Amino acid sequence: MGTEKGFWMNKAITDGLNFMPPAFIDGLTDWSSEDGTPGSATYDGAANASLVASDPDFGPCLELQKTQTLQKLRYMGDTPLLPGCYFQVTIKFKVLSGLFPSFRVAAWAGGPGGAHVTGLDETGPELLPDTYGRIYEVSAIIGTGDRTGVDLVWGTEPVFGHVGLDMTGDNGAIVRIESVIIEDKTDIFHRKLMGWVDVRDYGAIGDGITDDRLAFLAADADAQGREVVVSEGTYYIATSLTINSPVRFEGQLLMPTSERLLITSNYDYKTYEAAFGDEREALTRALSALFNFTDHDSLDLGGRRIQLDSPIDVHAAVGNKDNFGQRRVIRNGQLEATSSAAWDTVSVSSNAGWSSGSPTILTSVTNVVNIAVGSLVTGTGVGREVYVASKDNGALTITLSQPLVNPAGSQSYTFDRFQYLLDFSGFNGLSRLQLSNMEFACLGKCSGVLLPYTGFEWHIHTCWFLKPMDRGITSYNRGCYGIAIYNNEFYTNEYDALAQDRTTIAFNSNFNDIKLRDNQAVRFKHFGVIAGGGHIITGNHFWQGDGAPSGDRTAGIVFTSRNPSSVVTGNYVDNCFIDISNEHADYTNVGPGTVPFGALSLTGNIFIASDVAAWFTFIRLSPYGTGHHIDGISVVGNTFKEITGSPIDRVESVVTSNGDFDHSLTQNIVFQGNSYEDVNQRTENPAYVDMTQATAATTWSYSHALKVPFGGQVRGVEGWSAIGPIQDGSNISQFEAPNFTLAQGGSGDVVDISWPAARKGRLQMKLRSDSAA
Repeated sequence: MGTEKGFWMNKAITDGLNFMPPAFIDGLTDWSSEDGTPGSATYDGAANASLVASDPDFGPCLELQKTQTLQKLRYMGDTPLLPGCYFQVTIKFKVLSGLFPSFRVAAWAGGPGGAHVTGLDETGPELLPDTYGRIYEVSAIIGTGDRTGVDLVWGTEPVFGHVGLDMTGDNGAIVRIESVIIEDKTDIFHRKLMGWVDVRDYGAIGDGITDDRLAFLAADADAQGREVVVSEGTYYIATSLTINSPVRFEGQLLMPTSERLLITSNYDYKTYEAAFGDEREALTRALSALFNFTDHDSLDLGGRRIQLDSPIDVHAAVGNKDNFGQRRVIRNGQLEATSSAAWDTVSVSSNAGWSSGSPTILTSVTNVVNIAVGSLVTGTGVGREVYVASKDNGALTITLSQPLVNPAGSQSYTFDRFQYLLDFSGFNGLSRLQLSNMEFACLGKCSGVLLPYTGFEWHIHTCWFLKPMDRGITSYNRGCYGIAIYNNEFYTNEYDALAQDRTTIAFNSNFNDIKLRDNQAVRFKHFGVIAGGGHIITGNHFWQGDGAPSGDRTAGIVFTSRNPSSVVTGNYVDNCFIDISNEHADYTNVGPGTVPFGALSLTGNIFIASDVAAWFTFIRLSPYGTGHHIDGISVVGNTFKEITGSPIDRVESVVTSNGDFDHSLTQNIVFQGNSYEDVNQRTENPAYVDMTQATAATTWSYSHALKVPFGGQVRGVEGWSAIGPIQDGSNISQFEAPNFTLAQGGSGDVVDISWPAARKGRLQMKLRSDSAA
């Protein structure tokens, strides 16, 4: 009781005092150029001091020229300091010219009888300005107690002070000073002994009916850094509320779904869960705040498991934005799907028209109103991972994410709308979002993440996608532009299914410049279906085998652009293959001068297969339409291996079920420096070959079929040399040069070596399966 009584006595005293010194314009007799003690020199009549009647920033003010290394300005009046009291000194100034000095609040500590109390800190933090005409401010709090925020701790011996300003450093500057403001701050420090304020002390009712918003605002304004406590009760907040102080919820909030709670201090999922009491609502409210400028760029889920019985529509949760481009992060938590019919795929079958003149448009779509944007489209002539990008119910049209491959002019299509833990599809544009250290526990009930309509530079990293029912990450239009997917684990929901029976896909992309690195995917139908170009794929391990002997395998990576301009480097391609197709392009666009199959580098990868048929291959070209050509494929420094002792025939092939190549147009294939184990035919280009003609003949024929890539032709001979003598039928050495006829045989993979007469012997040749550009 004694301490409390002393506090209120001190408050009564300071509340009755006027700390403010007189304005400079009233005269400079009260302003000392020394310590401020009686008899010290003043600025009244000083040559380096003048009064300015009307400064554009300050109004009446003091102008000083700095002439001393330590130049002082002190108020000569006594500013009282009683035990338990605190006051703040604030000074605004600007430098007009000259060398910049440093500025600080300074004071002279006076004890009983006017004696100087020595040994105390009498100067506040220094500030060195760097811009002429800019308004700066220095301040310091002087008080008796050693508390956080007190700059000059004087204890109980001083009873007053002469306060003001120090300028230190270089001389010559012209400075204008607005005023010296002295304010009582005792209330702040003594009330902080409690450390919190309760919203009920500011009029909150907590009956779930009365709008308590104004009480929350009042408590937050008065907290001044202390914690706002929301004590037990149910508090109705009618409109959006921002709380800037730390807040602790013992009671809970009721708010309309259209309104937002913005917590700018302790913004995290735990606080929102305490505020609303429901995991799903807490997450949606926290997401809404994340995209509405809470002074935080990230939402930390605190390592919590959040169970969801339906998708989180992030666009609907945010509520007031269709586009957002500032960096935001969702991190450090687990989203787990619980059993619910809300996860069921919505399937619609509809008839629609199609024309090659508008290959991404379906017209006259029946039942279009029931087809959801983001639905997977399947049907005759539809490539892999084609989605509904947008629709027009009135015009009965659907815009697709990719062109179709020559379907009928009118036919039936199936539209499957998968359900996702986090669904961003409602955003027209959402960029620079990062999902970090998350687990998407789909558990065979739903899919993981659906990207927005458009967006760029997303990062999804160090996440687990556990047993997605259909998809891990889906791009249904252009939300994947420049996306970086790295250090993630994709674990299948179809582990025990045969490879050819699986339907799940880890991710897809519809646009350019994805970065895919250091991920692992286990037993999906495909690791990735990738459209567009400019992709960097490195350091991933995708494993798609099964337990069946001589089993079928599916593509690990599918490039749906025949010219992807991409690199695939340092990956572990495990019991699957890389497929390059043109299923998302005009299949009739073929021949010289058109876009070739190429612009792809496969370097330093590990290709492993086990228990596969002999016809299995690791690299496949799958053309739609005939007459395509190859230009710019590099396969260098890779390891190809079958590990169960059942050799495969070769490592590359062309899937000819929908089209083929004109190999006479092939250019720029490099296939060398690779290692092979249990591979019967070692593909190579350029290839060093050795042939022996045992009986004399005018024409020697060499079949290059074992080494020529992708079923191509012999298109060039870079060099040749005779190994030993070239002889006639009588074993007499001949010294002649042959000529070479290329692209012979039914497939063009034979080269004929012609001599002036019948000859025999041994040749080594360097053959090419491509032509010079």
